[in-house]
Amino acid sequence: MEVKYLHTMVRVKDLEASMAFYELLGLKETRRIDNEGGRFSLIFMAPEGQEECPIELTYNWDGDEGLPSDSRHFGHLAYGVGNIYEMCQHLMDNGVTINRPPRDGRMAFVRSPDNISVELLQIGDALEPAEPWASMENTGHW
Repeated sequence: MEVKYLHTMVRVKDLEASMAFYELLGLKETRRIDNEGGRFSLIFMAPEGQEECPIELTYNWDGDEGLPSDSRHFGHLAYGVGNIYEMCQHLMDNGVTINRPPRDGRMAFVRSPDNISVELLQIGDALEPAEPWASMENTGHW
């Protein structure tokens, strides 16, 4: 039986803010579907060269009133990064809170404008612990 990963869908409230957040992570828009009849947009974003692994941002033009609020037990998105310290600094410089700093040089968590938990993992071996990350406390939930 063949199985192929397609995408992860997250519902967004502010399309521009959400796209800007994922662009900070290095994702680019790869495909867009604007459905006039259903009054929604689907924007697929992926890292360059990995277009087969997108996130699907679902934006309802008239808001999300009346939709289930159980989050469907969603856990988190995970992205590997070349240098976790540089990525976290880049995100902080652009106003993103680092909820779980990369104290171990390997893993960090942030949240999107829609409160989606995003795990950042160092590609390869963990980096040596370094300040300010090593002594930085958690902020909020991750």
